Amino acid sequence: MNLSSTCINIFEKATQEYHINNDVNGIIQNPFLESTFEHLLYKKNYIDAVQWHLEDIVRNPAISPEQGLMIKRRIDQSNQDRTNLVEKIDDYFLQKYAHVECIENARLNTESPAWAIDRLSILVLKIYHMQEEVMRKDADSLHIQNCESKLKILLEQKADLSAAIDELIQDIAHGYKKMKVYRQMKMYNDPTLNPVLYSQSKH
Repeated sequence: MNLSSTCINIFEKATQEYHINNDVNGIIQNPFLESTFEHLLYKKNYIDAVQWHLEDIVRNPAISPEQGLMIKRRIDQSNQDRTNLVEKIDDYFLQKYAHVECIENARLNTESPAWAIDRLSILVLKIYHMQEEVMRKDADSLHIQNCESKLKILLEQKADLSAAIDELIQDIAHGYKKMKVYRQMKMYNDPTLNPVLYSQSKH
């Protein structure tokens, strides 16, 4: 099985299992051993699924300012957790292909394998929820038709992104492209780099 198929199978499993209870406060039950690549993929998509629904909740016009702020801070932490996981996935690839000698003039990709996989995880969630919209019984025919058109595009995008990920991995494995990673270094979450935060510590 190629990499993209492995990712999609695990992402779909995590998405479906999240929606059994559909609870943003639920506890993840990761079926894969903690030391495995599969564990990282499952955890990544589960975090994405929770955040997807937090983003829905915070857009409720009736939400109180206090609850909205609490949800926004959860989303902020979720984004940091997501970034940390993506970097762990890239660490897996860095280690796996550390022995590969690149050809002369080997190229760099615009994004690392893990960030492409991150997009695939979000795409699986988009497809799941767009499929829900297609199946809605309370929506009119125009809404269903529009969602069917969007679902078709999302499925095409999934096929294209899957092929691109598999091609990138093959290029890295053969030394045609360099495996190089830059950390995100999100400054606003770092109390030593965010001036609002470090100025507070001086008072």
